[in-house]
Amino acid sequence: MKNVVVIGGGSGQSVILKGLKQIADINITTIVTVADDGGSTGRLRRQFHIPAMGDIRNVMCALAKEETLFTHLMEYRFDGASEDVGGHNLGNLILTALTEKEGSFMKAISEISKILNVKGTILPASTQVITLFARMSDGTVVRGESNIPNFDNRIREVFYEEKVEANEEAIQAILEADIIFIGIGSLFTSVIPCLIIEGICDAIKSSKAKRYYLCNAMTQPGETDYFSVEDHVEALEQHTFKGIAPQVIVTENNASVELLKKYANKGAYPVKIRQTRHDYQIIKENLLDDKKEYIRHDPVKIRDFVIRLLKES
Repeated sequence: MKNVVVIGGGSGQSVILKGLKQIADINITTIVTVADDGGSTGRLRRQFHIPAMGDIRNVMCALAKEETLFTHLMEYRFDGASEDVGGHNLGNLILTALTEKEGSFMKAISEISKILNVKGTILPASTQVITLFARMSDGTVVRGESNIPNFDNRIREVFYEEKVEANEEAIQAILEADIIFIGIGSLFTSVIPCLIIEGICDAIKSSKAKRYYLCNAMTQPGETDYFSVEDHVEALEQHTFKGIAPQVIVTENNASVELLKKYANKGAYPVKIRQTRHDYQIIKENLLDDKKEYIRHDPVKIRDFVIRLLKES
């Protein structure tokens, strides 16, 4: 049995996990950002002073062994304005209710994971209620994860003003890992917010695990505009340490011209390799979904790729 740890958040992390859960002989631990402060998650966080649960809910559903009625209900969002239940996600409300009842966010995650028959362990990167900040290239400081992509400015760094300590279980999982995957996900608002929590990088340095960074296929408007693969890795290293990603997985993008134009109209472009020499290994893989209406990673291709990595390790 190999211990596989995935660090990040957002829809990209869920895609990886949908692939990994199809592999029989691995123990999966996913370490999830809790810096989200927008939408339903943000409202519940402010009202009940609990860590952000939106990304936690996403990975729960991704790791559920079967898609049941309850799995679909966890993702259900109520219509209406931001009053009462309007705009809330049912899964978020259930997690909030269980946290209040049990007096523990970790206990709530554990109980829902049992009901969903989740394969693996889901761990918040921290159990604190935290606020992410960004310093832009002109020195402007932006408060709140949901506000950061809305500024037409280049992000210099993201940080926490208060001391944020890592979940001890997350640190232990990293230390015991055989393979660590960083990403896929929003670079500055999902991936790096996990890595800059005190204790996480020290654990990664101490771990004997093989480390891979799964680079995004497309740039993210307001966050990684015009970023290359090298820009992504540089941002990771500036926030953590040089060599955090000895192996970088780059998705070969074969999307049609028409589809790329649709993305370009929204300010998103393929993430490309610009240099010929690197201090890290570049692994090129075709991991995109073959569907033509969007550009997304394919869980099945990720599954097959990881199986190959496991055989080689």
